[in-house]
Parts: sequence; structure tokens; C-alpha cells
Amino acid sequence: MEPSQRYELEELIKELESYRGRHTELISVYIPAGYELTQVGRQIEDEKGTATNIKSASTRKNVLQALEKISRQLKIIGRTPENGIVLFAGNVSEVEGQQDFQIWTIEPPKPLRIRLYRCDQTFVLEPLKEIIETEDIYGLLIIERKEATIGLLEGKTIKVLQHMTSGIPGSVRAGGQSAARFHRVTEGLAKEFFRRVADEMKKNFFEMKKLKGILIGGPIPTKEEFIESGNLATALKERIIAVKDIGDTQFPGLKALVDASQEELAEQEITKQKKILDEFFTKLAKEPEKTTYGLQDTEEKLRAGAVDKLIISKNLEKSLIRKFESLANQTSAEIHIVSNETSEGVQFENLGGVGGILRFAMA
Repeated sequence: MEPSQRYELEELIKELESYRGRHTELISVYIPAGYELTQVGRQIEDEKGTATNIKSASTRKNVLQALEKISRQLKIIGRTPENGIVLFAGNVSEVEGQQDFQIWTIEPPKPLRIRLYRCDQTFVLEPLKEIIETEDIYGLLIIERKEATIGLLEGKTIKVLQHMTSGIPGSVRAGGQSAARFHRVTEGLAKEFFRRVADEMKKNFFEMKKLKGILIGGPIPTKEEFIESGNLATALKERIIAVKDIGDTQFPGLKALVDASQEELAEQEITKQKKILDEFFTKLAKEPEKTTYGLQDTEEKLRAGAVDKLIISKNLEKSLIRKFESLANQTSAEIHIVSNETSEGVQFENLGGVGGILRFAMA
């Protein structure tokens, strides 16, 4: 998903979240990729028949008009787009007795898997939010000396990829073994277990291009022993962003690990934004002729095709954001949307909220 697509979807979700019907009269329709629009059209016609039985005259009128708008829009669309389509419709007027019927048609940036029809006081937005969140993929590991679970966090979804056991016996020594010999056996099994876990992590995560980081949990000191064992590939060790004390090594442990790592997960997006802003300010200090900032200068440089990386503050007016995104797309400039949650973000906003790094120097 391009940063501009993500931003537009985030802003639209915020807008739709702000609307609330006086009764169950706001309609959400999700049509998955590959699903026939004609079947949805028939369902909407059936819903019209059901809506005529609504006792409240105003609610009945609002629902019927929203359904009619959706029915017309489906006929205009004709066929389901490649990734599916989402429609929202309803009377969003904030003034009692007045009407402001709106309809939104959204082609998601990723294939839609859910089919849904809902008439409620609010629009159903969770599936759209999940599309944004699934951009974030993190590897998970809960490990202790007897077992380990490898998992994956995709947006808000936690998946178990593999559960492993070490074969280390309990504290009772088998066959009257001496304490020293029992210790050697268990330590050998532990080392072999760490090696096997590291191998499985490499199989699962090493080639995963969208992996943003790895979270590791477990009791003290096992998780630290595993990390320092030397078995984990250096490239994966460098991706560890959080190490937490977690007791449960089953699925609940993975969930506890994610819950305990919320601060680190939030920091990842801020770090990404900070990186592009650091690059911009370093270039501004050392090679100012290869940078641009401010509305007028940045627009001129974009129209000249000189901008390589366009940076836009989220707080810039929406109409201006769309304008600069359009200009950037015409010349294949990278688009980076940044917030003012960091000092660099605030500093950039004070420069006008738009700027960039140039492909070549311009006077």
C-alpha cells in the first residue's frame, strides 16, 4: 500500500467514524473480490422490501433512500473491481429533521475477503482498519527450556506458526543420575533445543520481506540465554525490537507478549517517520540546493520533475495534500506522510508542512 493510499484511507475512516445515525439507518456493504454484483443487487432489493416494515416513518424513509443510492451505484459500477468494493450510505445530517444523504464507494488497496451487509447507527469500519493494520507484520517467539511457540502478528491477528518441545526431563533425575551428570544432560538438551528453535525462526522469518521486527518473550533468564546463544542468525537478532518477561508459552503467551510490547510497536512507525525527516534535515544542512520546502517552492520543483522524495505533514490541509500527491505521482516521486509526534515532525511542520529531497540540484 502506498503511503498516499494509506493516508487517504485513514482520513476517510476518521470521517466515517464521526457520523452517527439517529436510529439504525446507516448502511455498510462489503463485497469481496470475485463476488458477483448482481447477487448483491438482489439482496439490496430484498432489503428494500424488509425496510417497508419499519415502524418509524423517518427511519423507514432514511433506510429506503440509502438502499436506493446503493442500488443505483451498483448499477453504475457494473462489475466487481479486482480487490472488491465497499459502499457506505445514509443520512448524515446533524440537524434533526434535515436530510444530507451521502454515499461513499471505496476500492480497497488489497483484496477484500469479507462479505457483509449491515444497517446500524454507525458504519462498520473494522474490516477497512484491518486492511491498514495488516501492513505491520512482526515475528513472535515465546521460549522457555521445555517448550517454545513461534508466531506471527499481522495487524491485530496473532497466528501460531509452530509449537516445539525440548525433551528436557523434570527436576527428578532418571535412574538415580548424579546431579552433575543430570545437569550436563539437561544443558545439552537445552543447547540443542535453542539451535532447533533458531533454525525454525530462520525458516519462517529470514525471507519474509515485510517483516518489521521480532518480539521475544519468556521467563528470566531463558529468553536472554537463547538470544545470546549464538544460534540466531545475525540478521534476525538485529530485528529484535522487544524482549519481555512472559510466563505462558502457549497462544495466550503470544497475546501477552503483543500486549506488553505496545509501546515498542507504536515506536516503529515514529522511527520510520524520523528516518526520512533526519535524511531531509541532514541534506538541508549539507546540500541545501538538493532540498525544497514550503508550498510554492515545492510545487515548482515537483512540476519540474526534480523531487525524488516528497514529504508531507498530516496537518496540511487535505486539499493541498491531494494536490501535492497528484503532482508527485505524475513524476514518480516517493511520497512520505509524517506526523508532528516528534520534534522533527514539529520542525518540519514549521517549515510549511511540505518539502522534499531532490533528484538533482536546482537554484
